[in-house]
Amino acid sequence: MGKVGAGSGSPAGLSALLAGAGLLVLCAPRACGGGSCCPPPPPSAAPRWTTTPGDFSRRGPAGRAPATPLPLPVRPLFAVAPGDQALSLERARGSGVSAVVAARSDRRRRSAADPEKAEQVEGSSRSPRGVLRVGGQPEPGTQERDPDKATRFRMEELRLTSTTFALTGDSAHNQAMVHWSGHNSSVILILTKLYDYNLGSITESSLWRSTDYGTTYEKLNDKVGLKTILSYLYVCPTNKRKIMLLTDPEIESSLLISSDEGATYQKYRLNFYIQSLLFHPKQEDWILAYSQDQKLYSSAEFGRRWQLIQEAVVPNRFYWSVMGSNKEPDLVHLEARTVDGHSQYLTCRMQNCTEANRNKPFPGYIDPDSLIVQDDYVFVQLTSGGRPHYYVSYRRNAFAQMKLPKYALPKDMHVISTDENQVFAAVQEWNQNDTYNLYISDTRGVYFTLALENVQSSRGPEGNVMIDLYEVAGIKGMFLANKKIDNQVKTFITYNKGRDWRLLQAPDTDLRGDPVHCLLPYCSLHLHLKVSENPYTSGIIASRDTAPSIIVASGNIGSELSESDISMFVSSDAGNTWRQIFEEEHSVLYLDQGGVLVAMKHTSLPIRHLWLSFDEGRSWSKYSFTSIPLFVDGVLGEPGEETLIMTVFGHFSHRSEWQLVKVDYKSIFDRRCAEEDYRPWQLHSQGEACIMGAKRIYKKRKSERKCMQGKYAGAMESEPCVCTEADFDCDYGYERHSNGQCLPAFWFNPSSLSKDCSLGQSYLNSTGYRKVVSNNCTDGVREQYTAKPQKCPGKAPRGLRIVTADGKLTAEQGHNVTLMVQLEEGDVQRTLIQVDFGDGIAVSYVNLSSMEDGIKHVYQNVGIFRVTVQVDNSLGSDSAVLYLHVTCPLEHVHLSLPFVTTKNKEVNATAVLWPSQVGTLTYVWWYGNNTEPLITLEGSISFRFTSEGMNTITVQVSAGNAILQDTKTIAVYEEFRSLRLSFSPNLDDYNPDIPEWRRDISRVIKKSLVEATGVPSQHILVAVLPGLPTAAELFVLPYQDPTGENRRSPEDLEQISEILIHKLNQNSVHFELKPGVQVLVHAAHLTAAPLVDLTPTHSGSAMLMLLSVVFVGLAVFVIYKFKRKIPGINVYAQMQNEKEQEMISPVSHTESRPNVPQTELRRPGQLIDEKVESQLIEEIFQEVRQIHGANIADPFLSLVSPACWSQELKL
Repeated sequence: MGKVGAGSGSPAGLSALLAGAGLLVLCAPRACGGGSCCPPPPPSAAPRWTTTPGDFSRRGPAGRAPATPLPLPVRPLFAVAPGDQALSLERARGSGVSAVVAARSDRRRRSAADPEKAEQVEGSSRSPRGVLRVGGQPEPGTQERDPDKATRFRMEELRLTSTTFALTGDSAHNQAMVHWSGHNSSVILILTKLYDYNLGSITESSLWRSTDYGTTYEKLNDKVGLKTILSYLYVCPTNKRKIMLLTDPEIESSLLISSDEGATYQKYRLNFYIQSLLFHPKQEDWILAYSQDQKLYSSAEFGRRWQLIQEAVVPNRFYWSVMGSNKEPDLVHLEARTVDGHSQYLTCRMQNCTEANRNKPFPGYIDPDSLIVQDDYVFVQLTSGGRPHYYVSYRRNAFAQMKLPKYALPKDMHVISTDENQVFAAVQEWNQNDTYNLYISDTRGVYFTLALENVQSSRGPEGNVMIDLYEVAGIKGMFLANKKIDNQVKTFITYNKGRDWRLLQAPDTDLRGDPVHCLLPYCSLHLHLKVSENPYTSGIIASRDTAPSIIVASGNIGSELSESDISMFVSSDAGNTWRQIFEEEHSVLYLDQGGVLVAMKHTSLPIRHLWLSFDEGRSWSKYSFTSIPLFVDGVLGEPGEETLIMTVFGHFSHRSEWQLVKVDYKSIFDRRCAEEDYRPWQLHSQGEACIMGAKRIYKKRKSERKCMQGKYAGAMESEPCVCTEADFDCDYGYERHSNGQCLPAFWFNPSSLSKDCSLGQSYLNSTGYRKVVSNNCTDGVREQYTAKPQKCPGKAPRGLRIVTADGKLTAEQGHNVTLMVQLEEGDVQRTLIQVDFGDGIAVSYVNLSSMEDGIKHVYQNVGIFRVTVQVDNSLGSDSAVLYLHVTCPLEHVHLSLPFVTTKNKEVNATAVLWPSQVGTLTYVWWYGNNTEPLITLEGSISFRFTSEGMNTITVQVSAGNAILQDTKTIAVYEEFRSLRLSFSPNLDDYNPDIPEWRRDISRVIKKSLVEATGVPSQHILVAVLPGLPTAAELFVLPYQDPTGENRRSPEDLEQISEILIHKLNQNSVHFELKPGVQVLVHAAHLTAAPLVDLTPTHSGSAMLMLLSVVFVGLAVFVIYKFKRKIPGINVYAQMQNEKEQEMISPVSHTESRPNVPQTELRRPGQLIDEKVESQLIEEIFQEVRQIHGANIADPFLSLVSPACWSQELKL
C-alpha cells in the first residue's frame, strides 16, 4: 500500500520496522497448549492495527488495507517480507507450527504422519470448483491433458548448504526476537524470552549475537547483566549499527544502548515506562517515546537523555515531521486530550514544546483517536449532528472538508494510501455493514470519486477492520480486490488505480496439466488477499518490487471465493495469466530478485525439505535443508536485494532448544548472470501495452539459465502513450454511464464549481473527466478532456446560509461566537453582505473573502436572538436567518418552599437559580407519591397535599448539557404552631451562613429545647434561617405514634407552646457553641396554623390590623435606615427549608463550584449593610401573609438580576 515507514509520517514505532530495522516475533505454541497464543507484549516498535467505527485509519501490514492503531499497548509486526531484516517467533507445547515469512495463513492442513509423505504432491483427482470430471477424466468435449502446461516436480532430493546452531540453555524460552543487522553486515541478534502466561510477564531472557551470518552465536547475558531481564529490542532505521534494548518494567525501567551492532552496551535508567518508540526518519539520534501513563518524551541523544513534550497524548497518535512538507525537521505532530476529555491536534518543536510554543493547526476540537499525518497529508475527523465529517490539509495548508458524493453519508473511513500525491480511501456508507467502497481523490485530497463498490471486509483478532484490498508491488496503479456481488465474493484486478476492474482468468490447466473448464464471468480465479488472522504469521499473497511480474497467492477456482479447496497459484505476467503450483497452502519466499522462489509447506508436522523454482513456478526441485525434521517457527531472509542467505527458526522436539538453521543458496548458482542471460518482457493488461499512460519493458532472466542475478535493474524502457479516454476517470460530481460517458450526478450542479469565482476572474471548468493521477500519457484526447480556464460569470446570490462554526444553535454569554456565512453561488467579490446580530449591533462587508475565517461576536445578554444576513449584488439578493440561543452556565439550584404546611393548603414551590438568567430551561418536578413528573417551562408550581405526613419534593433543571437538582422535605399536618427564635448576638460572630452550619446548629438548638422543657423531640422541628442576625423557626408538631393513637389535640399544642415560651422567656434554653461561648435562645413571637381566614372576603378588623402592621413596619424601617442596629430586635424572615441540596450535572460538579451562601442565592442584590432593611421588609410581608394568605409573592424572588450576575446589584 502506501509508504508508512521512515520519512512518511508513520504512526509510533512503525518506521523502525518497515525501514528494515524491525523485529519479527517467533511464537512457540507449546507454552500454551497448541495454536498461536503469543501474548500481547507491552512496548514495541510498531503498533497493532485496527480501527473503530467513524475513525480514520491507515493500512496495516503489507497486503492489507487500512487499519488504525488502537489506544492500547503495541506489538511488532509479524509478517516481514524479504528485504526486511527481522523476525519474531514463539513456540508452544503440543504441536509444531510452520511460520514462514513471505506468505502465511493460520489455516493449517494436517497431512500424513510421515513427514516425507506430507511433502509429496499427491495425484488425487480433486478438481477445482466449477470443473466437471468423470472418473478422473476430462469431460467429453474438453481439452486433453497438456503435459507442457503441467507444473513439473523433480522428486530427486538435492542438498542445500546449511549449518545448525542450538541456543543451549533456552529450551524453556517460548519467545524470540531476531534482527539481521542490514546490508553488507554479517551480524544477527536474537533475544529469547520466557513469557509466563499465568503471571503475564517475562521471567527470563537471553541475548545472542552472531558475526558470521548465523553460523555460530555468542551469548551476551554477561555484557548486559546476568540479572537483567530484557523485554524488547529496537534498531535505528537510519543507522542499523545502533541498537536499543529495553528491560522488563516489572523489575526495572532501563535502556541498554549499543553503537557497534550489539557488541557492547551502556545502561541508562529511566524515570518512566516505555510503551512505544518512534525513530526520526532522517536524524538517527532523535527518538519519541510514549510512556504507559500517556506522556510523550523526546530524546536527541539516542535515548541517553529524555525531555517531556506533552502529557495526555492519545496512543499511537504522534508523528515526526514529514520532510518536504514541514520546514522544521524537529516538529512533532500529536493528538492530546484536554482536561475535559476533548482531543486537540497540536504541533510543537521536540526541545521546546511549552504552552506558548504549541500550535493548533485545526481550530477547535477533533474526534478522539482520529489524527493521521502521512506524507503530504494531515487528516482529522469531527462529528457533528451525529455524522462524521472528515478534513484534510495538503502540504500543511488550511484544512478543507473532504468531499464525497453527496449521499455517500459515510459512517467509517480508512485512509489506505497517500502515494503519488493522491489519497486512496475505503468508506463504509450508511447502507453497508460488511463491505466498503473504494474512493480516490484529486491531488489535494479534497474531491473523491468512486473506484470500486462493495469491497469485502472482516474483523481481525483484535477486532480491527481488515479490507480485502492488495496493492501489487513493483507495478504502479495495480490492485487486487475482493468484491461482494449478490452474497458472493469475487476477486477483481485493476491496472489503472481503479479506473477499470475485471475478473481474474482462471488457469487453462490444473497442476497435472488437465484442462480446466472455467468461463468468465460465471467462473474465475479468486484469491485470498488478507493477512492471516494470526498476527504472528505473514499473509498468503506476495509480490516484490524487484520482481514486478511475479505474484504468488492462495485461492480457488469457481464462482466465488472459498475458505476450503485452497490451492497455490502464481502469475509471472503481472496477473494476466495464472498457473496452479500446489494443491495445498505453502509459504513462498523470494530469493535473488525473484529469480528463485522458495516454497515451504504449511504443516503442523516437522519437515526437512523445501521446494525451489528457477523458472517462475513452472517447475520445482526438492531440497533438504536439515538432516533432522524440524518444527518450523519462522523464516528470515537476508536483508538486501539479493537475499541469498536464509535462516530457519524452529525446534526438533517440543522441549528442545531453539534451532537456527542457516541456509546458503549461493552454491546452487553456477555463475553470475550476463547480459545474454536476460530477455525483454513488456508489461500489459490483456494485450494492452499502455499501462498508466506508458509502455514499460522489463528484463527477465531466461528460465533455462541458472545464474545469479545480483542487483535489480528496474525497467529497461519506458515510453509514454497517446492519451485515450481510458486514461481519464470521471471528475467529482460525475458518474460513468453504460455508454462510457461521464455525466453529472442528479445531486450535482456543475456551475457550483464557479461559486467562489468573481466577475473578471477565471476558474477551471470541468469537462466531467480528470486524468488518472500519475498517468504519463501525452497528447491525444488530453486537451479535450482536461478542465479549461473560463471567465467567471456574473451570478446573483443563491443558496445563502448562516451557521455557527461548531454547527450548534447555542452560544455562551460573554464569549465569542463565530458565525459562518455560506453562499452556494454568486459573485463573491462584488457582493455586499449585511449581518444583524439581533442585539442592536450590525456589520457590513464588501465581499465574502473577508469573512473566510467567520464573523466573531460577543453577546452581553441572555436570550434568543434573530441573526439575519442579507447579500446583495447587481444581479440580485438573498437572505438567511439564524435563531441563536445565548445562555449562561447554570451553576446552582435552590428549591424554596415551607418546612411545614397544612393539609389541603396550596403550597408554592420555587426553583431559585444561580445565575438567575441562563436561557431556555426545562423544569421537571417530582412530588408526593406521583410516579410521573410534572414538566414545566416556569420555575414555580403550586400543589396541595391531601394527607398528613412527610413528603419529598425534587426539582430538576435542564440547561443545555447540564442537569442540576435540589430536593426538600415538607411536613403536612392538620395544624401546627410556629415560633420565631432569636439568639444572643455572639452567635452572629460564628455564623458562616452556609447550609451545613445551619443544619448542625438546628440540631443543637433542638437538643437544648428538649433538655430544658422535657417536650418529646418528635414534637419539635427547628430550622435556622439564612442571613444575619441569626434567627430560627421552631415548629410544634402534632406527632402521633405509628398506631395512630396518642395524637396531640390543639389544646396539647397550645400547652407545649406555652411550656416552650415559658422556658425561653426564663433564659432556660442555651447551648455551648465552643468552650467559653454560651448562646442564649429567645422567643420572638408565636403563630398558629391555619394562620389565615380561608373565606373570600376579610373583616374590617383584619384590614385595620393590616394597616397598623404596615405603619409599624414603615416606622421601624425608617429607624433602621438612619440608625445603627438596635440590640434585642429580632428579624422575622421567610421560612426556608435549608436542608443541604443535591445537584446532578454531567458538565460541572459541585466540587468545582465555589461555595455561594444561601443568602446570596435567595437575594443576590443585597449588600451586607442592607440585610437588616430587607429582612424587615420580609417581616412585614410575613405579617401580611398571616392575615391574607401565604400566596403573596416573595419580594426577594422578584429582585433577580436580568444579567448573568457579572456584578452585584443593589435593591
